[in-house]
Amino acid sequence: MCNNCGCNLTPGNQHLVEPGGHLHQPGDAVQLLTGLLDENDHQAAHNREHLQRHNILAINLMSSPGSGKTRLLEETLERLKALGIRAGVIEGDLETENDARRIAAKGVPVVQITTGMACHLDAHMVHDALHSLPLDELDLLFIENVGNLVCPAGFDLGQHLNLVLLSVTEGEDKPAKYPVMFRAADLVLITKLDLLAHFDDFSLQGAEHYLKTLGLEEQTLPISAKSGEGMAAWLSWLQQRLTP
Repeated sequence: MCNNCGCNLTPGNQHLVEPGGHLHQPGDAVQLLTGLLDENDHQAAHNREHLQRHNILAINLMSSPGSGKTRLLEETLERLKALGIRAGVIEGDLETENDARRIAAKGVPVVQITTGMACHLDAHMVHDALHSLPLDELDLLFIENVGNLVCPAGFDLGQHLNLVLLSVTEGEDKPAKYPVMFRAADLVLITKLDLLAHFDDFSLQGAEHYLKTLGLEEQTLPISAKSGEGMAAWLSWLQQRLTP
């Protein structure tokens, strides 16, 4: 039923369509879809207000699987600690708590959401996760969405900013193939820059060209979490948005 691929019904909003839920009524699929999307937007607005009351900046991390989201977070969290910035993480995956364990090893609060069949997080899932985090002790919240270049862009979670990763290993034309995802970005990080020498069919200039056609020429940073290249610029971007 999702407006993109048929998975709009998630563990987070299932209760709305079950007996007793206010969307549990006769109606066609279009009516149900509209109701679920409206409910998501309502919950997202509530999440955003909740985060703002706690003075927390929330960033939604989106990308295809394997682009380096968790590795980027690991390196970023280490540097944020040194700067005195308190961060927490919500991890989204279909199964396993592997990524949450990696983040927890950095000594920061983390909540793992396992979505089962759903290929994206929704606002209801994030709402539940927020209640498991020490919000009074955080300045910044990263929401690592499920690896997918389609559905996550269609669901407001209550975040303030969207970060999209494009890795050297994926191909430079991903922004052209998945424009909805990239158009939603406040910043695009071109990741795994340390592998550029081994992927001679990936052109950094080509990737930047595709991003420029989407109006993102000023919102692009090449980066390598492994080598550290570009990390200073990324941290500077974060600090600027955390400054009142």
